[in-house]
Amino acid sequence: MRRFFTAPQISLAGRSFSQAERMAAGFFRLAPGQWKEHRYDVKTLAYLDKHEVREGAFAHLCKYGLDGQAVDGKSHFYRICLQDDRILDAVERASSFIRLAPLLLYIAAHELVHVVRFERGEVAFEASDREKSEEEETVHRITRNLLKPATDPDLNLVLDCFSNRYRIGDMVQ
Repeated sequence: MRRFFTAPQISLAGRSFSQAERMAAGFFRLAPGQWKEHRYDVKTLAYLDKHEVREGAFAHLCKYGLDGQAVDGKSHFYRICLQDDRILDAVERASSFIRLAPLLLYIAAHELVHVVRFERGEVAFEASDREKSEEEETVHRITRNLLKPATDPDLNLVLDCFSNRYRIGDMVQ
């Protein structure tokens, strides 16, 4: 049975993405307003299309043309597809030490690092499985460095528990 974020949890996810966006802007030295060039949106499980639902990841990234179709060209945006049920399950299973807020902050930062790297051309969105695996390791390392200024005991637990041994997200076109 699918589980969905509640209204307060959706609000927390929104705040997590806002915080991660500010941190990523500082880390990548993005000028004010540059996020507008890095077009993305975030959807929770209740609003995802069937092909955007993925097992085995907390979130994944899709790339679409501005008309909402899969894209080859330059006019595109990214959709960060949160998998509420997987996130809630992880928090529930580790409720004695993993909190939702730091996990959402990590997921948000991780996905935004992908968006920046794709938009800068540092890595291709379309990649082999081996290249995707290498990219996940790179993004995990960058995300850890990006989040260092915000670390607290709860976030440190997330960084330790959901290290690169676990899939935070994946990418589909």
